[in-house]
Amino acid sequence: MKTIKLAIAGLFLMLANATQAQVSINVNIGNPPAWGPVGYTEMEYYYLPDIEAYYDVRASQFIYFGGGRWVRASYLPRQYRNYDLYGGYKVVLTDYHGRTPYTYFDRHRVKYYKGYHGAPQRPYKPRPVYGYNDRRHYDRKDYKHYDKHDKHDRHHDDHGHDDHGRGHGRR
Repeated sequence: MKTIKLAIAGLFLMLANATQAQVSINVNIGNPPAWGPVGYTEMEYYYLPDIEAYYDVRASQFIYFGGGRWVRASYLPRQYRNYDLYGGYKVVLTDYHGRTPYTYFDRHRVKYYKGYHGAPQRPYKPRPVYGYNDRRHYDRKDYKHYDKHDKHDRHHDDHGHDDHGRGHGRR
């Protein structure tokens, strides 16, 4: 009877330990940024060699050296605000798990020098296009769309006749 109780207790402990291990493995690490390289959804950090900075995927923060210390921020420092995150190379740190990837900064800086490019990378999402958007006016209620065949075009009256020189403007 005692042996059965010990076996059940041991089985319970093993089951509880396996459940806890399963939970720690399936923790959601975070959503990679749109500019992050495709194929590395479970990674925690990228190293950006061109600007000698890190990106923490879980916290959605950049980590860079500034003011004599390592800083975590949602944005890059002013001198790198125009840095092209889509075009710049991202080294995915597959061998580091912790909170301070910059512990190995000297090693990363030498191995992944400024201008370093490994295998080609594609971002998770395409680069956003800024500028003219053909659909920007269609959401507005007061927007009127005119095309060259519209009967209300400014060059024709309500009957489709050309209005040049008839009743509009000066004579």
